[in-house]
Amino acid sequence: MSLPHALLTALLERPCSGSELAGRFDRSIGFFWQATHQQIYRELKRLEELGWITALEPEAGRGRKRAYQVLPAGREELRRWTGEAQEPKPLRDELMVRLRAEAVIGPTDLVRDIESRLAQHLEKLALYQEIERRDFPDGGVTRQRELQHLVLQAGVMAETLWVDFCRKAIAVLSEADVATH
Repeated sequence: MSLPHALLTALLERPCSGSELAGRFDRSIGFFWQATHQQIYRELKRLEELGWITALEPEAGRGRKRAYQVLPAGREELRRWTGEAQEPKPLRDELMVRLRAEAVIGPTDLVRDIESRLAQHLEKLALYQEIERRDFPDGGVTRQRELQHLVLQAGVMAETLWVDFCRKAIAVLSEADVATH
């Protein structure tokens, strides 16, 4: 995934200023694609130079921010990118290597890290479930809402998987600690 395409998507959902976009990004797309506010502003400038977005004139008054909207060329780029075939990304997580290392070198304090990860995954899972209850009480009504709900459900499933994985890893690592003492 690329940041420009994430920003085009967000702006097509609702034109807004850079600061509003950064805030919205933190509360939605940012759950699965990280970007700093600096990166977002830098990318907005680049998208404007490419002719994919335009900054609207700020509303009258002091301190008004310029809102951005997607131009036809930006919509076409997003359509091209969305329809492009992509291979699934392989799992690349240091934790997997650290677990393999623990198997070879014996007990370490890895269980503490996994306990911390478990707490983080439980927290994110609870957040996703709260968003689902709040924003999708009756599922999606339109195709757009169904697709947005589907993305959220993927997050719920991923966090559920990690919660289960962490619990199993903690159980296995705890058994190893008992067996070696």
